Amino acid sequence: MTSLGLVWAEAQGGVIGSGGGMPWHVPEDMAHFRQVTGTADVVMGRRTWESLPPRFRPLPGRRNIVVSRAADWTAAGAERAGSLDDALALAAGEHTWVIGGGMLYAAAIARADVLEVTRLDLEVDGDTVAPSKEGWRRVAADPDDGWHTSRSGIRYRFETYRREG
Repeated sequence: MTSLGLVWAEAQGGVIGSGGGMPWHVPEDMAHFRQVTGTADVVMGRRTWESLPPRFRPLPGRRNIVVSRAADWTAAGAERAGSLDDALALAAGEHTWVIGGGMLYAAAIARADVLEVTRLDLEVDGDTVAPSKEGWRRVAADPDDGWHTSRSGIRYRFETYRREG
């Protein structure tokens, strides 16, 4: 059975996005994202796809499945799915990662096995927030206490969550 994970970076207040993008630059988070998603299938909404810099579309080494209600939507290197269910039916790997956006996270979290969250010690305005982690338990953090500092100056830490019980 394929396992399902959600991966995101969040600032204070659970902010994960603003105006269709991430209102921060943390290169270490991007490296962590590449390491976490590896060669797994990734599922994202159309707006998340469009927010990726063109040189990174499709995300290399990964099957890119884009959820869009527009039946005629196409993009080189992406497979379109009409719903989260359709996207998960397409996903064939051992592990699948949902990588955004907010609506897709909200729809997928009840089915997920793991959450990989980069927590940012940063207060920003945003229009998209992470889903609630109620019912999830943090099982790992790097660092265990405190923060790393990005070369961009933002403090961050990586956290892994599993379902309680």
